[in-house]
Amino acid sequence: MDWRAQLDRLPVTRRQLFVGAALGGGLAVAWWLWPRSYPSPLRPAPGEQGFGGWLTIGSDGVVTVAIPQLEMGQGVTTVLAQVVAIELGADWRQVAVEPAPPTGLYANISLAAKWAPLWSNIPALADDPDSLLAERFARDNAFCVTADGTSLAAYEAPLREAAASARSMLAMAAAERWGIDWEECEVAAGQVRHGEQRLGFGELADEAASFEPPEPAPLRVEPPAENPSPAEAELAPEFPRLDLPSKVDGSFLFAGDVRLPGMVYASIRHGPLGKPELSAFDAEAIAGLKGLVGVVRSKRYLAAVAESWWIAERSLSAMKPRFIGAATVESAPALETLDDAFDQVAPERLHEQGDPDGQLERADYTQTYSVAPAVHATIETASATARYDDGKLELWIAAQAPELTRRAAAKAIGIAAQDVVLYPTAAGGSFDARLERRHAIEVAQIAKEIGQPVQLTWPRAQEMQSMPVRTPVTARLDAGFLPASGGRIAAWRAQLAMPSTMREFGQRLFDNKTAEAAIGHVAGEADPLACEGAVPPYAIDHVAIDHLPVALPFPTGHLRGNSAAYTAFFTESFIDELAERAGRDPFLYRMEMLGRMPRMADCLRRATRLANWDGGRRGTGQGLAMARIGAPDTGGRIACVAQAALGEGGVRVTRLHAAVDIGRVVNHDIARQQIEGGLIFGLSLATGSSLAYENGKPVPQRLAGLSLPTLADCPEIVIEFLASDAPPFDPGELGVAVAPPAIANALYSATGARFRRLPLLSEGL
Repeated sequence: MDWRAQLDRLPVTRRQLFVGAALGGGLAVAWWLWPRSYPSPLRPAPGEQGFGGWLTIGSDGVVTVAIPQLEMGQGVTTVLAQVVAIELGADWRQVAVEPAPPTGLYANISLAAKWAPLWSNIPALADDPDSLLAERFARDNAFCVTADGTSLAAYEAPLREAAASARSMLAMAAAERWGIDWEECEVAAGQVRHGEQRLGFGELADEAASFEPPEPAPLRVEPPAENPSPAEAELAPEFPRLDLPSKVDGSFLFAGDVRLPGMVYASIRHGPLGKPELSAFDAEAIAGLKGLVGVVRSKRYLAAVAESWWIAERSLSAMKPRFIGAATVESAPALETLDDAFDQVAPERLHEQGDPDGQLERADYTQTYSVAPAVHATIETASATARYDDGKLELWIAAQAPELTRRAAAKAIGIAAQDVVLYPTAAGGSFDARLERRHAIEVAQIAKEIGQPVQLTWPRAQEMQSMPVRTPVTARLDAGFLPASGGRIAAWRAQLAMPSTMREFGQRLFDNKTAEAAIGHVAGEADPLACEGAVPPYAIDHVAIDHLPVALPFPTGHLRGNSAAYTAFFTESFIDELAERAGRDPFLYRMEMLGRMPRMADCLRRATRLANWDGGRRGTGQGLAMARIGAPDTGGRIACVAQAALGEGGVRVTRLHAAVDIGRVVNHDIARQQIEGGLIFGLSLATGSSLAYENGKPVPQRLAGLSLPTLADCPEIVIEFLASDAPPFDPGELGVAVAPPAIANALYSATGARFRRLPLLSEGL
């Protein structure tokens, strides 16, 4: 809904309007954006005191931190707790965490600003993350979404402020006992100190809670950045992951690990793509089956509920559900429409600087690249547990968008959102799959129908079929050279033929539309967020980015790396080809265009030194790529040199050397894990992870058919972080973006053959 329409529905008084009445335009809505208070769900237990809604301190000295983001392996639980521990002065051994349900207090305002085009008709607010409009939307809608690497950007500041307030209050309580000024106290290692005097947090918590903190509470001069050398980080990590011990001993609770008294288990079948409506099934095939609790028939699925998941799954196989619709989806002809779009679809200009079209009336070089649909391939498939009783629903689920998931489940069974309690659990992998909530809707309906607690787990084939894929894209890139310049680029144009995938995703997320309805609603609309990252990170005077929106018959959505995972592949592959045409070293060719981007240039220089770059000579098997994600001044940067070859088993990557600038490194260990994991995920996109649809069903239907890298396939990885005092940036997407083009360029060096399609060596997907 347009924000002006939202305002028209609100009651207006003279007092409410006085703030902006004389200013006109958008400023006239300031009354609507007036601050409100939002309750904290972090309720202190007996023996605990709450501080600022973000943390509690117990009489035993334990500091419990609210974590409003989904833990899905990225380490956000540890990183956010560490922010509190440092600012508060807590001993890491006394820090605990509590997954927090959604509330306006914990709103992710940074992400709400970035995704503004998805929830409103106003322009993106990504360059204005403090926008009051985004804040009001995020807080009023308990928008605690975990996505796009925004956890630190959204939560470091409020967590520091809460911890600083608590630290001041602890110091005040100690100072009152000692008869001194509280500013004279030092707080460190879980104690308040003054000279030889010491008092622990637990001894002071009750008294401290009665003090009013200063406004604003004084922050430490600079949050200590953990930037040790690699050797130091390995020998003595200062902040080890809080979730690691329980993951090692198996006690860590994922969504599929929930167990309730009287719980039963459900499996499910959805129709093949293009035939979404259930028409018939063989109920007689399961008559008298021992252990079967019931069958739930819906318009779009058939579910079996039993005393074990295996009985439920075998029941569905026996019933052979049939579905009807227009026509089942075949991806091969559907993807041909992307290639045809350059002749049939009018491009919509998303970005322009200079006069690119004039400069490219006759381009010096044109090339086409493409990526196939890619899947998330999480270890844990979609799983959720629900209990419905007397008009109330309890939901145990790993949700990246918990409040929107809660509302969708409530609507599906006809109750109010306030009658749904969502218990956040960790995800056994997500890669943004848990932004979708179809399984939450289904488990709520099944639990209401059956009348017992139910755990629904999608079979792997259903996960592959029903989870929206990372969008396929075909890109055409044109370049023009400056005359007599040694191949310097004068003009650049990138045209991306693809669905309006982010708008499609937004329709599902914010408007609760079905996949089919979302596709139809956004057909033909340009999508700037889907093309984010297509502007090359080089000094080029004339640049144009066009979107050719193409509607495909299957749903597309978010996947780790987002748009950078394909735009970096297009850009860095094309740059390598232009360097070759100019007869230049790919490294030096890039460096000449980075004069105004010293941080990116430094990454590139460091990566080539780490890898002993040899100039990219033919036969050496070295390939280079770089990527920048986020705002030019605060984003993250990575450069990578890959060593790869082609053998009987396909692509073999032996080494990846990467230099990374993510600003101030908050936790060196976790940052390294995220870069390593991202590089391996990028390797999986380069060599597999894609599927096709035949007769509406995915091919393959199992992880074994995705050509995912095994442990033996994983290369040696060397990473160097650049010291920086810039704001911290989440590193989780960087490796995903840079690995595929680096590997593709390495294969060209090794074989002399250009691979312009992901996955590499693929045909007909």
